[in-house]
Amino acid sequence: MAEREQLDDRAVVARILEGDRDRFSELVKRYEKRVINYVYRITHRYEDAHDLAQEIFVKVFLALDRYDPKYQFSTWLFRIAQNSAIDALRKKSISEVPIFQQTDEEPAGKEREFADDGVSPYRALKNKQLASAIDKAVEKLPVDYRELIQLRHFAELSYEEIATMKKLPLGTVKNKLFRARNLLKDALDSFVEPL
Repeated sequence: MAEREQLDDRAVVARILEGDRDRFSELVKRYEKRVINYVYRITHRYEDAHDLAQEIFVKVFLALDRYDPKYQFSTWLFRIAQNSAIDALRKKSISEVPIFQQTDEEPAGKEREFADDGVSPYRALKNKQLASAIDKAVEKLPVDYRELIQLRHFAELSYEEIATMKKLPLGTVKNKLFRARNLLKDALDSFVEPL
């Protein structure tokens, strides 16, 4: 079986719309991790991010005929992802299960076991604290800065894609991201250990 030719996003969409629906999996492979990461940064729930990413790709597939190829596919995709994540937050409030709470499936007195990821407990704690500090610092940013940071660093969109998506001049996007990064740096300076 011959390898499929590598096409850019617009060409893949064109082929799908011409009837080669199997090509949609190429788009999913290209963007799945980035969409999950981006949605996670909005919802803060890893499992929900996976489920929501699947829903997003279904929406994208069903709306593919409305995609305008004069724009980047990724811009269109992440706009759908952003709207879906925000809608999910509005619709859903999930109760959290504490780590030590007994469930019906677990026998009384049995502690939950977790796999060792090979990181020392100290390093794991520092990583968790740093991740938490970053999340808190990002959440405290003004909304427009926070959104740009999420699009650039978690969704991995280019400056040009962000400018198109947000309908802002490219220079404004770069300037706001520069300011947002400085605000984050200031917020995290006290947390970073000296070398």
